[in-house]
Amino acid sequence: METAEKILVTGGAGLVGQNLIVHLLERGYRNLVAIDKHPHNTRVLRRLHPEIEVVEADLSRPGEWEQAFTGVRQVLILHAQIGGLKREEFIANNVTATERVLAAAQAHGVEYLVHISSSVINSRAEDDYTETKEIQERLVLDSPIPHVVLRPTLMFGWFDRKHLGWLARFMRRVPVYPVPGSGRFARQPLYVKDFCNIIMACMERPPADRVYDISGLEQIDYIDIMRSIRRVTGARTPIVRIPYRLFWGLLWTWALFDRDPPFTTRQLEALVIPEVFDVIDWPGIFGVEPTPLEQAFDETFNDPRYADVVLEF
Repeated sequence: METAEKILVTGGAGLVGQNLIVHLLERGYRNLVAIDKHPHNTRVLRRLHPEIEVVEADLSRPGEWEQAFTGVRQVLILHAQIGGLKREEFIANNVTATERVLAAAQAHGVEYLVHISSSVINSRAEDDYTETKEIQERLVLDSPIPHVVLRPTLMFGWFDRKHLGWLARFMRRVPVYPVPGSGRFARQPLYVKDFCNIIMACMERPPADRVYDISGLEQIDYIDIMRSIRRVTGARTPIVRIPYRLFWGLLWTWALFDRDPPFTTRQLEALVIPEVFDVIDWPGIFGVEPTPLEQAFDETFNDPRYADVVLEF
């Protein structure tokens, strides 16, 4: 069923945003506005979906993008600084931008917010991402606009530029694939298609002022994730364990030559922390059928429409 309800998505050209827009259009939403500041990724979004409005803008700065909130009923807050080396970037994109988005939403009478937070709120990691995501979430929780907050674990799916998608592409390019230490770091990867279905359930049956931790249902070690990806992609690259300190040193050296490396020493330090997050009955709460992990990997890396669409960092 088509709906003319105007929906605005911040960070609409990122991993979750690109996937969510595909699923919103399939669900019948037609009046969509996506805001993102990344020139390449917004061009990708426009090319894939010329029927929606795409605004290229930096939300941490005032501008004409605020007028896009006119007539919007729901705002989906997806924008975030995930990686990088400069604290100022995390503050600008996770804190300042959110303050401006919430002010624009309130000024234009937005009725409901869906905020995508992160499972790092519950983790033991201490880095710029974790600290600024905590502040970002608190800004939303303190907003007078009715809202729901979702805290997903590590996500993967189409348009994955940072995590498993980048690692899968890296695996295809190198003669051996290095894994730090034993590789036995438990993870609960969440398929972004399942997460998009949870977001849409929140939009259509809005829970007010609730926070939900959304973890992947299947626990799997990092090294076994890479083995599964190698299997579904048909890669033949040997997976080789290397000492943690050597791996850290290689990342540190990489960062000397790349101002925005896809994987940093801070992220490595967070990767090896042994953490398992609580699992709630999100299939029952939101009426979403979970996708088995191996099937999700196959859909991610072998879908003829979107598997080869690569976003930039």
